[in-house]
Amino acid sequence: MVSNYLLLEEPIRMASILEPSKPTFFPAMTKIVGTLGPNSRSVEVISGCLRAGMSVARFDFSWGDAEFHQETLENLSVAIKRTKKLCAVMLDTIGPDLVIVNKSEHPISLQEGSLVTLTPDQDIQASSDLLPINFSGLSKAVKKGDEIFIGQYLFTGSETTSVWLEVSDVKDEDVVCLIKNSATLSGPLYTLHVSGIHIDLPTLTDKDKEVITTWGLRNKIDFLSLSYARCAEDVRQARELLSGLGCLNQTQILAKIENVEGLNHFDEILQEADGIILARGNLGIDLPPEKVFLYQKEAVYKCNIAGKPAVVTRVVDSMTDNLRPTRAEATDVANAVLDGTDAILLGAETLRGSYPVETISTVGKICAEVLFSCILPCLFTTFRNFNLVYIIPTPYPLVIHIDSLKGQKRKDLLPYLKSSRRN
Repeated sequence: MVSNYLLLEEPIRMASILEPSKPTFFPAMTKIVGTLGPNSRSVEVISGCLRAGMSVARFDFSWGDAEFHQETLENLSVAIKRTKKLCAVMLDTIGPDLVIVNKSEHPISLQEGSLVTLTPDQDIQASSDLLPINFSGLSKAVKKGDEIFIGQYLFTGSETTSVWLEVSDVKDEDVVCLIKNSATLSGPLYTLHVSGIHIDLPTLTDKDKEVITTWGLRNKIDFLSLSYARCAEDVRQARELLSGLGCLNQTQILAKIENVEGLNHFDEILQEADGIILARGNLGIDLPPEKVFLYQKEAVYKCNIAGKPAVVTRVVDSMTDNLRPTRAEATDVANAVLDGTDAILLGAETLRGSYPVETISTVGKICAEVLFSCILPCLFTTFRNFNLVYIIPTPYPLVIHIDSLKGQKRKDLLPYLKSSRRN
């Protein structure tokens, strides 16, 4: 006897899954933001990224000086002319970013079960017992039992350079911590994240303002990624700064939600910002693992309803060092697109990863496969089954009278879908 579920219409033919993906005339509507850095700043590599599908270039001022980024931007301009591919420019601010200062850049070995002291005295040499930080108010913000995470900038979570600390004691301005896992810190820049704690630093720092009013103004940036946005006032202050710079008054502000404080004020931030970046790296430290997907789905839904772009980060971390993503990562990208994500932001994968072009190409192919295998067929079925003016609450909002589409084949709907996409 045939099972009942076999009598249902298949949403996707199983045989089609085994067919090789075909190049399509229409590119994926989900955009890709690539972070340009040491491994992705040459004209040749940037040209490859543009051909692979990168439509926004992100310049992260958490590291590197203005001269370094200017050279990269000039290479981007050459690559744009060479490939005839348009690409927007995004400036990512530093914000209240806490870092470990290791001037010598010598490796620092931390052993599980040992104690290490975090101190604001940056003149002290970093060692296994003492780690200088760039913030003097940490001792006032934390208490015994709080958790602190230290990781390489744009950490992927798989490095042996990431370490968890638990606050054991507070002595004046120093914070004594218990090391919960062994790790070796190597390199000059390590970020420090304290779970669920308010850091008394401005969201838009003096250095951020200097970069925006010089580098940003000179290069007429298209997007400002506002790191660590914690309330609507942060966005208003950034908007006021841009409005006073004349030619930057049309620059779009994407508020980056990176901690619980920003999550608690999500609705008011969304109302003020032009879009939202769901920074799953830092926020994934603040939230329990089982809550991250709930945050993502609710945030993307609210962005869709508000008609503002939702950008998701940290999707193919393993491609920083590998040519292919994990199965879970590939599914994660697809589910993000199905949820209504407008863009995928790649950080470490393209900034310091070994395969920036291949990463962008892979993510783009996944986004295109979701669009042509799942989203467009579902829209076609909806049009076919309902004789009314229908509004589709997806990342591809449409208002089309169904009578005009009756009898048309699926491929004939593509012009409607292409022209109705939000820009």
